[in-house]
Amino acid sequence: MKDYLVKALAYGGQVRAYAANTTETVGEAQRKHYTWPTASAALGRTMTAGVMMGAMLKGEEKLTIKVQGGGPIGAILVDANAKGEVRGYVTNPQTHFELNQHGKLDVRRAVGTDGMLSIVKDIGLRDHFTGQTPIVSGEIGEDFTYYFAVSEQVPSSVGVGVLVNPDNSILAAGGFVIQIMPGADDETITRIEEKITNMTPISKLIEQGLTPEEILFYILGEENVRVLEKVSLSFECTCSKKRFGNAIISLGKAEIQEMIEEEGQAEAQCHFCNETYLFTKSELEQMKEAAH
Repeated sequence: MKDYLVKALAYGGQVRAYAANTTETVGEAQRKHYTWPTASAALGRTMTAGVMMGAMLKGEEKLTIKVQGGGPIGAILVDANAKGEVRGYVTNPQTHFELNQHGKLDVRRAVGTDGMLSIVKDIGLRDHFTGQTPIVSGEIGEDFTYYFAVSEQVPSSVGVGVLVNPDNSILAAGGFVIQIMPGADDETITRIEEKITNMTPISKLIEQGLTPEEILFYILGEENVRVLEKVSLSFECTCSKKRFGNAIISLGKAEIQEMIEEEGQAEAQCHFCNETYLFTKSELEQMKEAAH
């Protein structure tokens, strides 16, 4: 099944909901960065939250997520947009620990709990919207739940999960966001809270083959859900040789001349997808001419 997410309303508009299967997308990130299981789970959970937050945007809008919890994994960076495209990387991809006391990947230990979750939204205005909240658990889902409540003042429940195969490939990944709209009645809120508290972990539901629609039916009751839209998801990087070339040109003539003299060439690597771009001596000479 190709990765996709669904947007929905429930309980007559009292609830806004999103659910996503991101197994292939997270798998692509795992292969590009050779992440080990705990790092895969941390990156995959953040990317899953990213695509669902991206689905809350419109048109050409996009966002960048940074999770910096002070743990051994270092910073997690994820870019997502309204079209279901996402890319991400983690500073130390070969991070892995023994399972925690619950028999799960120890994401909290890898991420750390001394730091911030930052989200920058580019919605086409001159100034970007920036929201920042402390990391409260390091498990990612709870950190996004806290972010929505504090920074965006929307009571939400965020569930994200990743299961990793013994060969480090991704077995299952996905998530949900349930948001309570103003005016929702107490009975609806209580019913949803009870279901989420006692539900099967989201990664297990995806492993069992539930679709994003079925995940929302499972949490909210099929009779209460109205699916609005379905969006395909993919790992997409916006890097290109031209972009890196422009970055080198912006360094100026003196620095490009230094590259020519010292190395005779230049190499640039994209953090997000690990693609490497080589610039030959003659290309550098042309770029030096273009530099101001």
